[in-house]
Amino acid sequence: MFATYFALLVLVVTHASAWLPEVQKHILALDGENLFERNETAPGNSKRWLPASGKVRGVNLGSLFVFEPWMATNEWSNMGCGSYTSEFDCVAALGQTQANSVFQTHWNTWITQGDIQQMQSYGLNTIRIPVGYWMMESLVYSDSEHFPQGGLQYLQRVCGWASDAGFYIIIDLHGAPGAQMAQNPDTGQSAPSPGFYADYQYDRATQFLSWLTTIIHSTNSMRNVGMIEIVNEPVQDSGAIGTLRSSYYPNAYSAIRNAESTAGVTSNNYLHVQTMNALWGAGDPNQYMSNQYFMAYDDHRYIKWDSAVAVSQSAYLSDSCHNNRNSDNENPTIVGEFSLSVPDNVQWTSGWAPTSQKNFYSQWFAAQVLNYEKDTNGWIFWSWKTQLGDYRWSYQGK
Repeated sequence: MFATYFALLVLVVTHASAWLPEVQKHILALDGENLFERNETAPGNSKRWLPASGKVRGVNLGSLFVFEPWMATNEWSNMGCGSYTSEFDCVAALGQTQANSVFQTHWNTWITQGDIQQMQSYGLNTIRIPVGYWMMESLVYSDSEHFPQGGLQYLQRVCGWASDAGFYIIIDLHGAPGAQMAQNPDTGQSAPSPGFYADYQYDRATQFLSWLTTIIHSTNSMRNVGMIEIVNEPVQDSGAIGTLRSSYYPNAYSAIRNAESTAGVTSNNYLHVQTMNALWGAGDPNQYMSNQYFMAYDDHRYIKWDSAVAVSQSAYLSDSCHNNRNSDNENPTIVGEFSLSVPDNVQWTSGWAPTSQKNFYSQWFAAQVLNYEKDTNGWIFWSWKTQLGDYRWSYQGK
């Protein structure tokens, strides 16, 4: 919906020592016209309201390497996974050989080079790629864990397309060993309890981060990867996560830096190491960090699950205009996930239906991104595509 008609070309000037998207000197239409100086009403919906301020403006490649069945039930069913809740369950049921085949077909088709080109034409400059630890296949316990194999070559390929198109790339450890949240397929498994919060699982995650860092710095197709998120959305009860902040965070940071040192990477080319911010609710990520050089922070904002905000269009617009998503003063912060979805019990009612309320959703999108750009280093929408037929979750609009 929000990027259907205007094809924007973003000319991004990058600076190695910052290793983030830098100042955009122009945002132009492909015909060379400056869209921000146009006064006429654009057909349909466009991205013209965004300021040319050099902020991160991106999309998540959701359900590419960590499949979330709710986003694409037809794809999931066609893969033979329809009766299973997660990648783990489907691979266990299909067997390794068949699972590898169907998942590799999915990786080959879910995000194509055409998708990357379309993102570029919409004026986006960043992609965030959720991955699971099982991409490092030697970490998987072959007798008890079940995940598809062969994903690395597809990750390198999509990063190559994105690098060629000038995108900044964030790779996010979305599925941690043992699962960082219970009964949540977006960890790759529907675990009965979060098993990540143990030293041996932390060790596996740091091995993964070291391995990934080495690949990033030695592979040309991954040259535009500038940030690794060391775990997505840990549980929000700080009492339940034990040593996540005191042990895993500093050890994960050190694993990345040690891999860079071994590879001869100079400090101005370090990766940003990203954690969820304090607003997420898992405690202060900096509390035990003796070194915060090239740290970064991730904020996720889904108002539909915030009971403190009244379920009304005016309340949603007001919160999105005024809620400071960097009130904890962690810099740089990026709003790494947000959407236009509203509570399940009202989302298809007449007052919230996407077909009849396009004006509201356009205003709400603008309110969110303008506020995120004011208070943080930018935003990344969840997600690029779904099979929901609902633009509230799909930047592509399908």
